[in-house]
Amino acid sequence: MTEVEEVIVKKKITPSLRDRVYYAARDGMAITLFSLLYENKSVAQDLLDEHFIDDNNQKCTPLIIAAKNGHDKVVKTLLSNFNLNVEREGTVKFDKFVVEGASALWVAAGAGNLNVVKVLVKHGANVNHPTRANSTPLRAACFVGRLDIVKYLMNHNADIHIEKGADPNEKAKCGATALHFAAECGHTAIVKEILKYGAEFVKNKNDMTPLTAAAVATKAEVVEYLISLPNITKQEKIEALELLGASFANDKDNYCLQKAYFYLHIAMEMRYSDPNDIIRKPRCPPIPAYENCIECQTLQDLEAIKRNQNALHMESLTIWERILGRLNPEIPNPVIFRGAVFADDARFDRCIELWFHALNLKQLNQVTVTKDLLRFAQVFSQMLHAGVGISFNYVKSVLAAAVTELERNQEKVKNSNPKNYNEDMMEDMENNIYSVLYILVIVTKLMKKNISKLEKFEIHQLLYKLNKLNVTTREGQSLLHLSVNFQTPVDDFHTNHVCKFPCADVARLLMRCGADVNSMDNERNTPLHIIVSYQKPVSDFMTLHSIIIRLIEAGAHMDTVNSSGKTPFDAATTGVASIILQTQSKISLKCMAARVVKNYDLAYQGQVPKSLESFIELHGPGLNQG
Repeated sequence: MTEVEEVIVKKKITPSLRDRVYYAARDGMAITLFSLLYENKSVAQDLLDEHFIDDNNQKCTPLIIAAKNGHDKVVKTLLSNFNLNVEREGTVKFDKFVVEGASALWVAAGAGNLNVVKVLVKHGANVNHPTRANSTPLRAACFVGRLDIVKYLMNHNADIHIEKGADPNEKAKCGATALHFAAECGHTAIVKEILKYGAEFVKNKNDMTPLTAAAVATKAEVVEYLISLPNITKQEKIEALELLGASFANDKDNYCLQKAYFYLHIAMEMRYSDPNDIIRKPRCPPIPAYENCIECQTLQDLEAIKRNQNALHMESLTIWERILGRLNPEIPNPVIFRGAVFADDARFDRCIELWFHALNLKQLNQVTVTKDLLRFAQVFSQMLHAGVGISFNYVKSVLAAAVTELERNQEKVKNSNPKNYNEDMMEDMENNIYSVLYILVIVTKLMKKNISKLEKFEIHQLLYKLNKLNVTTREGQSLLHLSVNFQTPVDDFHTNHVCKFPCADVARLLMRCGADVNSMDNERNTPLHIIVSYQKPVSDFMTLHSIIIRLIEAGAHMDTVNSSGKTPFDAATTGVASIILQTQSKISLKCMAARVVKNYDLAYQGQVPKSLESFIELHGPGLNQG
């Protein structure tokens, strides 16, 4: 029994009472809340200290949820009448972000609730209380652009006064300061306010200053203000303007080619503003994905491409990579956007070149590529469905990247512990397994065409490596299980036009490259157990027949028993599957002996050769091994 359950039993806190207290706080019902707590004085403190997990998986106390929803009267009622720990932390969600270790004050600041902030501070809330990611209420207010809250936090309590010792440059775990957040979000007034208190232009972990962050985020007003400051060098001004222009050329939310050219032109003028000290661009090696673009070196060069949209797009991507560097995780975003635009125009060759460059950059920086792998599966499927030729080399390279990603996924899960284990780790790995499966369908279709022996050998090499990883879903299903399972999910954006399961070609390829035909999922089902439950035995007879025959030829045991005590023959859901199994029924003496050992629960561990122990285990779920 958990501590919370013990409190409920000992002090008679019913789930109904707990829910009513939480919902009253959440919905701003101050009088109802007070009445509930007053009528249940003996458990009031426990009710207010308890975390409630809501439908959004937020883990909040009544105080925290009231602070998030801006109910200052509820907050005032709770703090004035009960002895609450105002620093108690919870887990909240803002848009797509999950914030762990958030105090009521941080939540109020992040939600932009000034009145609640005031009540909490007046009741002694620590204005510097950080979240688990080391974000303070001040940073939260900067992020949402609430100058009034920023000023209140900086001026009301002595501990937050920067001129009296607090550090305006204190960083979050990502290395970002409050100035970074304000600049990136385009809050010019807050940027000015923070700078009054002596904030410095420090770099975050991605080597970006607040000026760089503002330029990348297309916050032109902030950039123009910051480059007007005397401590910004001419080189920094030029690069900020170039970065701002390049960002406008390839930003999915703020795309504007006119602004892109405008800021690139200003930057080029600045390079040549002093004839005696011209600041020339460095010449960098051309990047094939950007059409080997060589950056414009003069105003004449730039003016020559003013009306050439593609040239401006490639110029801008080249500028981004030069200024930010290949190791900056922001680099792939505009590359992916530009590739998506090409895909929409059916320029698949250019799309794939750009996306593959982004994929390589992400893997170079150890950034997850889960979405990228699915994106490739989708575009390859779209091309196949439309009858457009696909470079086998690109498909093979994406498959290789997927194998690398699964290796990394597996390592992360393996090295995790209960404290740092994240469900997202397993979800990423599972999504990558499905993407690999889709890519394998595409591989099998391309292999039916004219590919070289070397290409076929390289694919087989990759699949041997993949099978050796033995990756599985949370249900314990291997790639072979999934390839023969009619319930395997298929992404519905183009992929479903090409991929369908069970897929005999993928199953055959996996088996040829070392897949374990007797591997078991969490319910002890082998791939043979899975395929015999296929519900379309007549309309898709050839698939059913082909997979069953191939599995048995590859060594699948027909008498392996699952957790329900069923062999594949017992698990068959149709007469057709049963008949196919019957025609192949050749139970060996070795299998019969193993079944007797399991059926009669005989001890065998340590009494038979090691090689036989796993073999016997296949033939029944009995637990008596020794």
